Amino acid sequence: MTTSIAAHPDTGPASGVFGRSRRLTDRPHEQVVFHQDAETGLRAIVAIHSTALGPALGGTRFYPYADEATALEDVLRLSWGMTYKAAVSGVDLGGGKAVIIGDPKTDKNDELLAAYGRFVESLGGRYITAADVGTRAEDLDVVGRHTAHAVGRTVAAGGSGDSSPLTALGVFQAMRAGARTVWGETTLAGRTVGVEGLGKVGYELVKLLVADGAEVIVSDVNPAAVARVLDEFPAQVADSVVASSAEVYAPCALGGTLTPSTASLLDARLVCGAANNQLAVPEVENILGERGIVWVPDYVANAGGLIQVAGEVDGSDAEVVRGRVESIFDRTTEIFDVSGTLGVTPGAAANRIAERRIDTA
Repeated sequence: MTTSIAAHPDTGPASGVFGRSRRLTDRPHEQVVFHQDAETGLRAIVAIHSTALGPALGGTRFYPYADEATALEDVLRLSWGMTYKAAVSGVDLGGGKAVIIGDPKTDKNDELLAAYGRFVESLGGRYITAADVGTRAEDLDVVGRHTAHAVGRTVAAGGSGDSSPLTALGVFQAMRAGARTVWGETTLAGRTVGVEGLGKVGYELVKLLVADGAEVIVSDVNPAAVARVLDEFPAQVADSVVASSAEVYAPCALGGTLTPSTASLLDARLVCGAANNQLAVPEVENILGERGIVWVPDYVANAGGLIQVAGEVDGSDAEVVRGRVESIFDRTTEIFDVSGTLGVTPGAAANRIAERRIDTA
């Protein structure tokens, strides 16, 4: 059973080169679709926020949400975040996201993924799915056998494979740009970087940081993930990276870790990580700014995975895609330049760049 709720955004004219039109986050989603499949137990929601620049692309998060309302709140926030991410990254895609309600450890199977693929196909190409928390490239192989609108599959299945290395590379490039703003140099050598969350992206980020000469402090709720990093890299372990003496805080787990409380405790001078929706509330960036802490907007830093799968959509080769990911350094630098010129936070500067691109589409 599928239920669709449609809305049409008001895309009023932009007011000047960096003028504020109506914020993308204030605009209603174009379409929100609830779907249930009784045979497999699939319960999924797809949120299409904007197709102004192209079909909405976003990963599928498979997660044991407490209830449908919590899942809906997550998919709505994540999908408008994808609109900003695509717009600021320069790719010709819109913003969307999907969630599957359930525990991937117990509920995920090929039959359910096949049903999900048929659901995505029923949307007629308005939404293109990829991997996210709880899903991986091998899952997209199954989904992709039932829809033409799945990217991020394994190389063997014709996809570009795991996006974690390029996502981490994008975070690293954004962090280098942040380091130049804070310390006047584009290296993390000699800096202490706290990486919170050692999943696929966090692990790859640690690898890049160690190679650059950084001293790394790590934390994760999964002891096996910590043990893997300690076996391979010279790193310290902390119960809480936020409360550590790290000069750079890299949130790479789930979002919302930057609260008014944690922002007031943080000793780091720079915040740059792979997690989505890092700010629990928008006002947190102001608290960080008042304390002299620079935040790289999450959807700028973690755009590497999106850029990779966008390359599948437009047929770009691997070297071209890698170059686009490395240019996250330049985009982050541009954001800091706009921030300084206009006297606004980096988050506001990034939003203005994204909104300008949408409004001129």
